[in-house]
Amino acid sequence: MQFAEIPGLPETKEKLINAVKFNHLAHALLFHGPEGSANLTLALALATFLYCENRTEIDSCGTCASCQRMKRLVMPDLNFAFPVIAKQKEDDKGEDEDEEKTDVLTSWRKFVIAQPYGNVHDFIYFNGFEKKQLNISKAAARKMIQALSLMSFEGGYKIMLIWAPEFLNPSAANALLKIIEEPPAKTLFMLVTSQADQLLTTILSRTQKIQVRAFSDQEIRTHLVNAGLCDVKAAEQIAMLADGNLREAYRMIDQVEDKQVSQVRDWFRLCATKNLKEIFEEADRFHKNDKEAQKSLLLTGLNVTREILLKNFDLDQLLRTTEEDRKFIENISKKVLNEDHAVKLYESFNQAHYHLERNGNAKMIFTDLSMDILVMMSKK
Repeated sequence: MQFAEIPGLPETKEKLINAVKFNHLAHALLFHGPEGSANLTLALALATFLYCENRTEIDSCGTCASCQRMKRLVMPDLNFAFPVIAKQKEDDKGEDEDEEKTDVLTSWRKFVIAQPYGNVHDFIYFNGFEKKQLNISKAAARKMIQALSLMSFEGGYKIMLIWAPEFLNPSAANALLKIIEEPPAKTLFMLVTSQADQLLTTILSRTQKIQVRAFSDQEIRTHLVNAGLCDVKAAEQIAMLADGNLREAYRMIDQVEDKQVSQVRDWFRLCATKNLKEIFEEADRFHKNDKEAQKSLLLTGLNVTREILLKNFDLDQLLRTTEEDRKFIENISKKVLNEDHAVKLYESFNQAHYHLERNGNAKMIFTDLSMDILVMMSKK
């Protein structure tokens, strides 16, 4: 991973590069950003920059032996820790434990290469870990300490990248405190998380925080078009719906987003006309969709509701809908949903998305949300 492969974020890239150039790099870095941000990719780009044999002033070369190994995440001095299935008895060591860990590490490398902006849920589905409890155990912490106590293979930095450190078992986190605070020479910790508030304060206090912001709409649009992933029109629609989350943007590329906005528009019209028969039929169709498609539709509805709110407050300069959908927003705002109703509807969409994420019944969620929309429209 090179800095050039990451869309935008020039200020964060410059900060990291200057820290290396002026020897101001802290020994423990916490890359913290919202879901779908570049927290992991920036950590990997920094590692590539540190290991590069011919780096330039602004990036790694991308062609030397070290850069080629970093593309496959097989650099010998780069170690990884991440959540795995929790063992009922941590001290029980099966005969195939080392082989199993190797398989999981190989799978994690494949996951990161395939989905560098993925989250823990994506990792769970990638490995078939559904309904399994994950953690980073005390035994894993001992392995980290042991790995960092060894000499560097190539005389450079030894890096320990901990992905999703919020899954650290409390005893594991406490076991790492001393080495994070006083690591061996040329040892670097990189903690990558989207939930820093769940980390122990003793861990947080020992790290230098690298705040990674969400991507801007322009950064997502430019990236999608330049990478040849979609055309300009689709990129505009996806960037608006993704709301700074590149994971969501990638996920929506294969979907036709303008049809989703059209589907939300038709859904609102059914609710406005109180067509219960069609609403229940739509709930059946929603239930038959896969979970990602269901979440995508709710996300679209959430963004449409946001646009209605902005229009109600006459903040047209903040509207992100395309011209094609602007008329729908103008017609429904004020005439159908005032700002008070739109705020309540926004909360209803958020709650529906929350319940869907936690495996609630999709048909009931859709029906309940439809009734909320119907009530809000009736009150106008």
